[in-house]
Amino acid sequence: MLIRPARKEDVPVILELIHELAIYEKEPDAVKNTPEALEQHLFSEHPAVFAHVLEDNGAVQGFALWFLNYSTWEGVHGIWLEDLYVRPEGRGRGYGKALLRNLAQLAVDRGYARVEWCVLNWNEPSIQFYKSLGAEPMDDWTTYRLTGGALDDFGAAQPGTSQPA
Repeated sequence: MLIRPARKEDVPVILELIHELAIYEKEPDAVKNTPEALEQHLFSEHPAVFAHVLEDNGAVQGFALWFLNYSTWEGVHGIWLEDLYVRPEGRGRGYGKALLRNLAQLAVDRGYARVEWCVLNWNEPSIQFYKSLGAEPMDDWTTYRLTGGALDDFGAAQPGTSQPA
């Protein structure tokens, strides 16, 4: 087993895994990402999103896609894990745990305060897995999302206001 930062040649398999994750999360038609967009976001001169892949016997079996967040209270960065996915045939082999441990080690090495992520309420296997690692749900917080038409409406320029920087 090998965990390494993603390379440009990994883009097709990462996108394939993203599609598999969407199917698992019961949103098979939700992925709009493209190879070109994913490559641009992961490998631009100053990327804001990062990925690690897990290989076993030369084949990518899973990935973790993440970006930095920031704690105003702690005064340091943290890692926001956007997606963690292991192919069904690779589950139960410690791949997910290894990917998460890799991110935790990265956070510790860089002095980051935390690693955070969301999990769907119905995804009991993942919830139990995360709890087994010592992760705790933040039951006193609710995630909100502004998207689609609501985002367009709210983000439209208003007369008399300045444009975003």
